[in-house]
Amino acid sequence: MGGPARRLVTVQAMQHKLTPGTTLLLMVPPLLWAGNAVVGRVVHELISPMTLNFLRWALAFFILLPLAHRLLRRDSLLWPNWRRFALLGLLGVGCYNALQYLALQTSTPLNTTLVASSAPIWMLGVGWLFFGQGVARRQLLGALLSILGVLVVLSRGELAQLAQVRLVPGDIYVLVATVAWAFYSWLLSQPKEPTEIRSDWAAFILAQVVFGLGWSGLFAAGEWALTDAHIQWGWPLALALVYVAIGPAVLAYRCFGLGIQRVGPAMAGFFSNLTPLFAALLSAAFLGEVPQLYHGLAFALIVGGILVSARR
Repeated sequence: MGGPARRLVTVQAMQHKLTPGTTLLLMVPPLLWAGNAVVGRVVHELISPMTLNFLRWALAFFILLPLAHRLLRRDSLLWPNWRRFALLGLLGVGCYNALQYLALQTSTPLNTTLVASSAPIWMLGVGWLFFGQGVARRQLLGALLSILGVLVVLSRGELAQLAQVRLVPGDIYVLVATVAWAFYSWLLSQPKEPTEIRSDWAAFILAQVVFGLGWSGLFAAGEWALTDAHIQWGWPLALALVYVAIGPAVLAYRCFGLGIQRVGPAMAGFFSNLTPLFAALLSAAFLGEVPQLYHGLAFALIVGGILVSARR
């Protein structure tokens, strides 16, 4: 057995039952990513998007370095496998969040989150086209339910408002970021790197950050050379960088990667649709916005989509 059939068996063998522990694990990334969206919007006037992404991962690099410094030795297995980690670093570190930060410069939070809510569909499509993963009807139904829940949040319970949405360049950036994340997620489900690196979570993330810093540094340099880049240092920006480096970068990537190993990228992708719901809750907690009835309806639809997709 070889080719797509062999990859299909490999992916299916990795997908286990969705347990309460795995559910809680996969709820951590969207919660942290919701905070990342809020913070990214707050500081967008203080720092350029590509520069923000580069500084975020530079700080994450120094956080991970004490835990996995052996990875940088000349005889490390990282260097013979540099192509693998250069690709993961490009998709997960260099592109994904940089494009999201860039989108917030021209797009509204409504449009940005609306486009990103297509993640489950892209997860299923990329898995089917490039990784030999079959798509079941329950997965399509689950994706539709989950996306409907996101639309309820975005429209504040009035779906007619969605007809007024107009795409801008920022929405295209989010779409490209979402497709990149889908490829990144499926690549994580294909364990081709040495066990010595993959079994050490800090080393595995650091291996991606090493090359991702090269990509993000290149993009940041282009930003300063070709655009009106800016940075305004102060405590608000410093605290924002600490949060986005520790939470959405290190912790969220660790939890998401572990979740993919347990249930596969398609199922893990459904949990990303909890991000706008958590964003609404964070707004209620920190901005004084009272939760509405449609938040409960959206939560039921999103969770319903996850449960339908998880059924055997």
